[in-house]
Amino acid sequence: MNPARIRILAIGKVRKGWVQEGIALYRRRLPGLEIAELKDSTMAKEAEAIGAALRPEERLVVLSEEGCTLDSLAFAEQLRGSGSDRIAFVIGGADGLEPALKAQAAWRLSLSPMTFPHELARLLLLEQLYRANTILQGGPYHRPGA
Repeated sequence: MNPARIRILAIGKVRKGWVQEGIALYRRRLPGLEIAELKDSTMAKEAEAIGAALRPEERLVVLSEEGCTLDSLAFAEQLRGSGSDRIAFVIGGADGLEPALKAQAAWRLSLSPMTFPHELARLLLLEQLYRANTILQGGPYHRPGA
């Protein structure tokens, strides 16, 4: 997994200081990973902004409660399986994502059957991207069963 080939398109800004600190930590650990914050609005306008921000070569992955839940090892393998593809993970706003946008996704990912605020979902995604990167590099961060 090459962090420089991954972007996160997130609706809204992170306002909580402790979440900002966590995000900054994982961004340092994942050099090259980009995060684009898009203005929160109606679902239709958010979908339009996401569509405009997507690059033609990026595979769209949406975070959604209807998505597949993967353990950390399976998530790492999913990322490895995307090869050299560029990936754009999309985190919606408070109202979620437009069904048409979800339908365009290469795959849908659920971080948990539970619902999280978009700020926390962003931090959780970053942690799992870091964990996946470490797994794929054979690093010590991930301990199976932990």
